[in-house]
Amino acid sequence: MAEYICVFNKDTLLIKPSKKSPLFLRTIVLLFAMVCGIYICTVCIKQISTTVTKMNIQVIQSPSPDANIITQLEPRIPTLHYPKPETFSRGECSKNPVRFFVILSMQRSGSGWFETLLNSHVNVSSNGEIFSLLERRKNISNIVQTLEKVYNLDWFTSASKNECSAAVGFKWMLNQGLVEHHKEIVEYFNHRGVSVIFLFRRNLLRRMVSVLANSYDRYAKLLNGTHKSHVHSQQEATALSSYKPIINSASLISDLKEIGSAAVKALEYFNSTRHLVLYYEDLIMNRMKLKDVQEFLGIPQMELTSRQVKIHKGPLSDFVKNWDDVNKTLTGTEYESFLCADY
Repeated sequence: MAEYICVFNKDTLLIKPSKKSPLFLRTIVLLFAMVCGIYICTVCIKQISTTVTKMNIQVIQSPSPDANIITQLEPRIPTLHYPKPETFSRGECSKNPVRFFVILSMQRSGSGWFETLLNSHVNVSSNGEIFSLLERRKNISNIVQTLEKVYNLDWFTSASKNECSAAVGFKWMLNQGLVEHHKEIVEYFNHRGVSVIFLFRRNLLRRMVSVLANSYDRYAKLLNGTHKSHVHSQQEATALSSYKPIINSASLISDLKEIGSAAVKALEYFNSTRHLVLYYEDLIMNRMKLKDVQEFLGIPQMELTSRQVKIHKGPLSDFVKNWDDVNKTLTGTEYESFLCADY
């Protein structure tokens, strides 16, 4: 199949290719298609590999969902304890866990009433104001010794459920060595897994009236020569509320600031503990708050009751002798809301 050349003139040269076989051309096309296919497959495989690698990196860097849930729930779960008291045997209840708690509050803030509510629960033992005695709080060693006795279930009061207690604690006033030794006490609470319940009063003026009236009755003993901080009948409440204290209006605002500051400092000092903040007014107006308390302590939900009767019920103007002075002093200040009846 030789090629041939035609010369038409001296300026023109034509070269005519020879005819090639169709099979040869098909082979060339097939080889070209195969090369293109291999190239395209190689590029696709590289892209898929890169995507998979990126996806794997993202999954590795993502935090574990289970870890997040545990982190969120840890503050809500009270520490479980299995105390072994020295004074008695827990018997069949020895395998039942016990939660430790403490109520941090101020005098005449509803802590006595709140504690009777807790003690109406069949599994709760709240042992009262144990640090009211100076001997138990004169130094940190005595404080820790007392705490150990309470949380080991070796502290006996009328509220003790003894072997079958599911939650044990007491109430502690801020002015009973708590603030002075707050660093050591916070360390103890965190180490021993003690849950803290703060109970304060929003209306500090009502608290002031209650403090003054209670202080007066310590000496006057209006109930047949007997002093009572808490009463269980309306008749007794009426007798105690008949005394109307005189409030020092000159120092009233600074006194209210000092009381509020004490509560704020306590919250700051014990912020690292597992804690719950409650207000007396909220408990009065919304008993569903008691369900939150039981959930916080990790105990079965029950209807909590108290026989205590509120002493100063109604407008504050009925219980303050120099009400006009007090009203004038607080009107227009940040404490003006205290003048109104809130429950």
